[in-house]
Amino acid sequence: MQNENNVQQEKNVQQENKMGVMPTNRLLITMSLPMMVSMLVQAMYNIVDSIFVSRINEYALRAVSLAFPIQTLMIAVSGGTAVGINAFLSKTLGEKEYKKANTIAMNGIFIEIVSYLVFVLIGIFVSGPFYASQTQIAQVREYGTTYLTICCVAGVGIFMQTTFERLLQSTGMTFYAMITQGVGAIINLILDPVLIFGLFGFPEMGVAGAAIATVAGQIVAAILAVIFNLTKNKELTLSLRGFRPAGSLILRIYQVGIPSIIMQAIGSVMTYGMNLILEAFGSAQTVFGIYFKLQSFIFMPVFGLNNGMVPIIAYNYGAGKRDRVISTIKSSVVYAVSIMLVGVLVMEIMPGQLIGLFDAPPELLAIGIPALRTICLSFLFAGYCIVVGSVFQALGNGVYSMIISIVRQLCVLLPVAYLFSLSGNVDLIWWSFPIAELFSLSLGTFFLVRINKNIISHIGESTATTA
Repeated sequence: MQNENNVQQEKNVQQENKMGVMPTNRLLITMSLPMMVSMLVQAMYNIVDSIFVSRINEYALRAVSLAFPIQTLMIAVSGGTAVGINAFLSKTLGEKEYKKANTIAMNGIFIEIVSYLVFVLIGIFVSGPFYASQTQIAQVREYGTTYLTICCVAGVGIFMQTTFERLLQSTGMTFYAMITQGVGAIINLILDPVLIFGLFGFPEMGVAGAAIATVAGQIVAAILAVIFNLTKNKELTLSLRGFRPAGSLILRIYQVGIPSIIMQAIGSVMTYGMNLILEAFGSAQTVFGIYFKLQSFIFMPVFGLNNGMVPIIAYNYGAGKRDRVISTIKSSVVYAVSIMLVGVLVMEIMPGQLIGLFDAPPELLAIGIPALRTICLSFLFAGYCIVVGSVFQALGNGVYSMIISIVRQLCVLLPVAYLFSLSGNVDLIWWSFPIAELFSLSLGTFFLVRINKNIISHIGESTATTA
């Protein structure tokens, strides 16, 4: 039966996958636009979620904001692992090894489930101490522990959603991934006010309602992603029959996945460190949380662009098509930088209006307006840096991305922020972001030149050296 499935798969893909023949600029738009739209919807509901919570009080908004490091860690583990699955799977499909691709997919699903179980334990045992380390305000601790525990214990949706959406992306089916993310976001938007404020006969649940709305949207999106893979994805045959974890394949997934996990997890450490630095500056913690909600509206489309770019590069790398890899990289940089320039303009022109969305009192505006205008200067360099980092991952050199992230966030941003905080002027702290991004720009360019010399220039040759 398995042999028959493999034969059928080869018949289904006997014509070249579109990632190997469609003009790269059109392909990049086709692959990325659905993901950009769906991630914009996600960014929208992240902002709306916090807007609803801010109507409870500022402490509730601060509690949800302080959960960001753990939530970022969940996304880092689920998304980073999925990046490894995506890059390995796309390269394997480019090499026409369909049976191996099925096995890679099943092993990827297995390790995502194991990862989720780890976060169940974190939600139960770590949530309380985590909040106690960041704030002395009892109400913030109470709100936050409730919110974070629910998000972790019931967080199976984020792991399965991420995994099965990446399987769709690996085979070029980004439209279905857009549907799953969009539906999940809409469910979250609908449930947020209903559960937070107790509408239509539901009990008023406050921040617990916000958490339940979040995980409910993720679970529904995950179910849809599973259904689409089983019914629409003809290049993969997912089955538990005869499945055994394969250590060698899991290791290959993590060769790209672990650097990506570490890279994103470093963002969690940075956020936690910034919250500790900002604790002495009153509402600055809340402003920092608001900034992260707002910046997601700019960064999410770039991440969506990357989600479309990575399988294109990985596929054509496996297929030995150097020109298509290069043209995809160039187009991605142009689009990412353009998106970031729009973000700079918006935050420079209307920072007060953006912060005002969160029911901000005058003291919050006084801190927040200069914060947004300063931090957004880092966007001028961030678009290029994000694309370059994803190029490294697509070519199987995720360790370069990891090094850049460590230098930017742990070696530059946090130390500079701490030194500026000693002045007692919170406005100086925000300058650590553009300073750190300049270091990221320089290091990313250095690695790109190196990887072009050692890998990209050799694509299509019978043998290629490694960086």
